[in-house]
Amino acid sequence: MSSPVLAAGRQNPAPWFKQLWPWLLVTPPIVAVVAGSYMASLAYSAQDPMVVDDYYKEGQAINHDLRRDKVAATLKLSASMRYDAVKGTVAGKLRSAGSMPKGMLTVRLVHPTQPSKDLTISTQLDDDGNFTLPLPMLDRAAWQITLEDRAYQWRLTGVWHWPQQQGTDLNPL
Repeated sequence: MSSPVLAAGRQNPAPWFKQLWPWLLVTPPIVAVVAGSYMASLAYSAQDPMVVDDYYKEGQAINHDLRRDKVAATLKLSASMRYDAVKGTVAGKLRSAGSMPKGMLTVRLVHPTQPSKDLTISTQLDDDGNFTLPLPMLDRAAWQITLEDRAYQWRLTGVWHWPQQQGTDLNPL
């Protein structure tokens, strides 16, 4: 059976869902709702860490920590670290223009966005200023590194872009 003919001799138009224009008008809002839902679920599932409640005391602590950098600069300390991913170790050397510090060192590797991946490792400094420490495979990131003595008298800092850099140099601020 043929489609009914209208008074002017034209056929009935196709239903709305077979037309192109309604779909062109409806598609952008649908895509926006789906993308917004995805972004909301992503934001909810990967929440940022909590901001420190007592930010004023934290700011004062930063100024206190600058004294340790000044002590390291006075002692003319610097260090270099090189990562061997095959062995899973870091070999480092602490240099000083004066007397070489002795004892245990603490190395902190801080991930820029995920605090759960931060590492704190202690190591023994030998008489020549060399040290080694085991280090698991790191994520690709710009790691903040701090090398400090156990008495918190001095510290050296640096940024290590792993894996673009196989090692880094640490200096006082």
